[in-house]
Amino acid sequence: MRAAVLGANDGIISTASLVIGVVAAGASAPHILLVGVAGLVAGAMSMAAGEYVSVSSQADIERADLLVEDAAIKKHYKQETNELADIYQERGVSKELAHQVAEQLMAHDALGAHARDELGISDHTSARPIQAAVYSASAFTLGAALPLLCVFLTMYFQVHAQLIILLSISSLLSLAALGAIA
Repeated sequence: MRAAVLGANDGIISTASLVIGVVAAGASAPHILLVGVAGLVAGAMSMAAGEYVSVSSQADIERADLLVEDAAIKKHYKQETNELADIYQERGVSKELAHQVAEQLMAHDALGAHARDELGISDHTSARPIQAAVYSASAFTLGAALPLLCVFLTMYFQVHAQLIILLSISSLLSLAALGAIA
């Protein structure tokens, strides 16, 4: 969700700002649209790359944490079992039951139990760089499409002189709507 909201916000703001600058410079309508599309493509690629790098770093940290935890389990099995039991006790499970659950989980999948309950890493929460990059680029593209739609409509209805005002108003309304949704 974070990547989607940031991507859409950036798409709206950067594309609208870029187009307003080109309009203010006196460019023709087809050139304005071309610059807007180029801004959309460049922005989507930038957002995807940035999100990929960020989430890849998170995935690297998760992998490193799992390696450390796996080594600790192999070296200090009993202490890691007690640590897991303590976690369950802190969540309200009785001492006896917490130790029983910890021992059973350690016997079944020790690293999985520690990853989930100690480190907070699970299949649902683990970092997925490619997925994050695609979401971020898609959100940017959707956000950038709003100012471009405004440009296209002003070209179609031949109200080019009002483009800066229409872009400013539509961008503010789009940002407000996105803020209300998120």
